[in-house]
Amino acid sequence: MTGLDITRIDALEILDCRGEPTVQVELEVADEIVVRADVPAGRSTGANEATELRDGENRYGGKGVREAVKSVIEEIGPRVVGMDVTRQRDIDRAMIELDGTIDKSRLGANAVVGVSLAAARGAATALDLPLYRYINVNAHVLPVPLVNLINGGRHASNDLDFQEFCIFPVGAETFAEAMEIAFVVNSVLREIIVRHYGKIAANVGDEGGFAPPIVSVREAMDRLAEAVQRSGFADKIVFGLDCAATHLFDRASRTYGLEGRRLAADRLLEFYKGLIKSYPIATIEDPFAEDDVEGFVAATRELGIQVVGDDFFCTDPARLRQRLPLGAANALLWKVNQIGTLSEAMDAADIALRSRCGVMVSERSGETEDAIIADLVVGLNAGQIKTGAPVRGERTAKYNRLLRIERELGPAARYAGRDYRVR
Repeated sequence: MTGLDITRIDALEILDCRGEPTVQVELEVADEIVVRADVPAGRSTGANEATELRDGENRYGGKGVREAVKSVIEEIGPRVVGMDVTRQRDIDRAMIELDGTIDKSRLGANAVVGVSLAAARGAATALDLPLYRYINVNAHVLPVPLVNLINGGRHASNDLDFQEFCIFPVGAETFAEAMEIAFVVNSVLREIIVRHYGKIAANVGDEGGFAPPIVSVREAMDRLAEAVQRSGFADKIVFGLDCAATHLFDRASRTYGLEGRRLAADRLLEFYKGLIKSYPIATIEDPFAEDDVEGFVAATRELGIQVVGDDFFCTDPARLRQRLPLGAANALLWKVNQIGTLSEAMDAADIALRSRCGVMVSERSGETEDAIIADLVVGLNAGQIKTGAPVRGERTAKYNRLLRIERELGPAARYAGRDYRVR
C-alpha cells in the first residue's frame, strides 16, 4: 500500500439528461477517499467511436447498462484495485488489455471510461488538488464557450438539417462576461422565436437550444443574427455551426441531403462559402461526412475558418496522425468517451496541439450533472468548450464549474477570447 492505492470500485446504473441509463463509477482511494464519475452518451455518434455496452433487454427499451456495471464490478475492479491511482496511463492500459478489443466493446467503453475518469478525479482528490491543476500545473486558460442556441439534426424534433447553430463570444473579457452575453442573446432569441413561430417553438432540443419549425439554414442563421444584433453584443460575437454532415450523406450517390436537395461535395462547399460571406461564422464542425477526407481537405483549404473534426477524428490518436498531415481539418472536437480512456484522449489532444491544431472540448447530447469536462478543458488550456445552451442542469453544471475555476485562479486566469486556438 502506498497511501494512493485504489481500494474499492463500484458502479451503478443511473439516468442521463434524456432519462436513458448510463454508468456511474464510484472509486475509493486508501479506504477513505470516495469519488464518482458519470458517463455521458451521444446520440449523433461516429462509426469509429468506442462502443458502449447496452443490455439489449426489454427494460429501458434495450438501453440498460447492467452489463457495463457488471464489467466494472466483476472484471475491471479486481484488475485495478491495488493500483496506484496516480498512475493513470497504467490503469488505462490495464483496462485496454483486459478488454482485448479494438473498440472496447467487450467490457463496454461506458464501463472503461467511467473508471478512467474516476481514477483521475480520485488522484486529484487524494493529492488535495483541483482536477485541472492535477492535470497541468500551468492550467490557467478559461475557454470560449461555443453556445448552442438553435438545435436541429438528431438533437431536435424539427426538420432543420444542421445540428447546432451557435454563438461564440470571443470578444468577452472574462468567462463570466461570456456567460452574461450568452444569457442575454438566448433571452432575446426566445422572444424572436415565440413571435415568429408561437410559444410551442420555444421548446428545446437535447442540448438546450431552441427547436423551432425551421427548415432553411439561412432562416435559422437570420434568427440568430437578429438576436445577436438586438442583444447589443454583436461586436463581441462570432458564429459557429455543427453540420453533422455524416448524417446527411448518402453513400450510394456520394451526395448530401440538404433542405430537400441532393448536393455533391463541391456544391455543398459552395453553400458553406455563401454562408460565411453572409454571416460572421468562425468555426464549423463536421462540414463533410466522417470518411470524406477530400471534402475536409477542401473545406480546410478554402473556407478560411476553423474546421473542426468530430466524427472525422473520433478523438482517436491514430486517425489524427493519419489525417492531420493531409490538411484535413484544423481543429479537434475532444470527447473522452469517443476513445474510451483519459490517457488516449490526452494523447489525441497532444497530437492536435503539436500539429498547431485547435482543440475544442465537448460534452455529449446525453449528458449528466457531472461537470468533469470543465476541469479537463482548463487542464488542457484548450481555449474552447462546447457544452450546450445556458439552460438545463446538465449544461449549467459545466458553466458553473468554470465560473468557480475562474474565481479560484484569480489574477492568473486568462480568458482565451480571440486567441481561442492558441495554447
